[in-house]
Amino acid sequence: MSDQDRQRRYEDRRRRILAAARERAEAEGWPAVTTRHLAQAIGFTQPVLYGHFPGGKAEIMLAVALEGFVELGERCRAAIGSKESRGAVEAVAHAYLDFADEHPAIYEAMFREPIGARFAEEGNEAELHESFAILAEVIGDPISTEVFWGALHGVGLLERSGRMKQGERRLRVAELGARFASGLHD
Repeated sequence: MSDQDRQRRYEDRRRRILAAARERAEAEGWPAVTTRHLAQAIGFTQPVLYGHFPGGKAEIMLAVALEGFVELGERCRAAIGSKESRGAVEAVAHAYLDFADEHPAIYEAMFREPIGARFAEEGNEAELHESFAILAEVIGDPISTEVFWGALHGVGLLERSGRMKQGERRLRVAELGARFASGLHD
């Protein structure tokens, strides 16, 4: 077997492990994701799983979270399109909140689980930096971007827990657009 074949096999198993973790977490929550279950789900032993993720479940959750940041960033970038100012702010807000709704377990890994990611630090994971940079392109300065991100995160959590009136997301996003686009120029 060539080195290319071994690498391809390694990457395929890694993808299968992450897909199985995501599927189980979305169906039953992160407590149900165990290395034993994942090894069984992909048809390999636990030592094979640890060969790919020596840190076990914590490392798998980090990998899932980093994939989530890439997906969230891509979704936000696509939502912006050619929109500017308020339209861009609102498009990003909807894309962000829709992602959180559609992928609650991934979102939980990204923002609520102790994954060891280095938020708001120099030299942090590229996936974190790039995802935040997309928000910053729309909002402007870093502090306002953090406040916008915090507002989105809060709205998402409060909506999911039923602590905000259902069906009023468009009004909330419009308010965010008005507030955060006020300093931007078309």
